[in-house]
Amino acid sequence: MENLSTFPFVFVILLQILPSAPVTVFTTAPIVEVRESQAASLSCEFKTEKDEQPRIEWKKTRGTSSSSPDFVYFGEEFRKNFKGRASMRGATVVLEGVTQEDAGEYRCEVSAALDNVQLGEANITLIVLVPPQIPLCEIPSRALTGAAVEMRCREHHGVPAATYTWYKDKKALHLSPVNSTYTLNPRTGVLMFTSVTKTDTGQYHCEARNKAGPPKSCEGIHMKIDDLNVPAIIGGVVVVCLVIALCTFGAFYAHRHGFFSKHRGRSFWITQCQGAARISSQNLHRTEDMNTRYSPPPEEKQQDFKHTHSFML
Repeated sequence: MENLSTFPFVFVILLQILPSAPVTVFTTAPIVEVRESQAASLSCEFKTEKDEQPRIEWKKTRGTSSSSPDFVYFGEEFRKNFKGRASMRGATVVLEGVTQEDAGEYRCEVSAALDNVQLGEANITLIVLVPPQIPLCEIPSRALTGAAVEMRCREHHGVPAATYTWYKDKKALHLSPVNSTYTLNPRTGVLMFTSVTKTDTGQYHCEARNKAGPPKSCEGIHMKIDDLNVPAIIGGVVVVCLVIALCTFGAFYAHRHGFFSKHRGRSFWITQCQGAARISSQNLHRTEDMNTRYSPPPEEKQQDFKHTHSFML
């Protein structure tokens, strides 16, 4: 009976010795994702030891540890651009019509002056989702067989970052094609052809997508693959070599027979050789340009070479 009588006294002593639970702050959603212009709920819950009316503050960090945070809710009112479009539900903040400026790290702080541990906090990350816009595509209209061709697709407005899908003739290109001349990266939007062939001719376009909204595509461009005109290039090189050889032989022959002793004769001979070499070189470059450029070059007027002095032997 004596032991039973002393039990209430021992229980009271134990309650005084054991520490009570300090202020506890937590969130049910540490990461919040919401689409632009919609409402965002930043959850904050707390439990205190004794203080029934603790002080509640909300802060937003600026992204660096050295910079001081901005007040969102302080002194029982919202501050700056949060005023008039935010509300409190207990310790939870509800933001209306969020924008990209609202995205960032938030901290809920609860101060209980009557508790042994007087401060508790919880961190929440707000991510504002933005759908992609029409991507910028770089697609050549023409290329030569065997050439390396790179196509680019870029979009910088979507959150999270968009992934890219390339289409040829409205059919999606696969990531790991078998026996194909191209590779593609869905994160960078680069479609690379190591060596194009005639089968790569077609209409190409790119599509950017993320989970924030519907995908967006650029306008399709038709890429034509032309065969390299090897005989024309070889023929042009042969013509240039023949002209140079004839000029060299002619100059040697004229010098051998003393024609260069007369100034006018020498000038006329050099002018004719230079003119012939220039015309042949232009024809060669025109042939090469037609096979290397994506579009045919504009026509050039051929220069007229007139004899300004008569030459008599």
